[in-house]
Amino acid sequence: MKVTVDVDCTPEEARRFMGLPDMSSVHDAYTDKMKKMIEDGITPDSVEAMMRNWMPMGEAGMNLWRTMFDQMSRAGGSGK
Repeated sequence: MKVTVDVDCTPEEARRFMGLPDMSSVHDAYTDKMKKMIEDGITPDSVEAMMRNWMPMGEAGMNLWRTMFDQMSRAGGSGK
């Protein structure tokens, strides 16, 4: 026997029903920070800091990304 239930609700209603936390203030703070970075200009240091925060493996993951980007820039710069 198979039973299918369709629930018509907004994402906010679903979040409340499931008991998930309201992350809208965190989302707003994050988007404000990203807008400020774009307006001020993104520097390599800011990109590195952002990537470091996103890396699950810490410094080892950052070195992996750095190596990959270095290889891509060398390949692109040599006309290949």
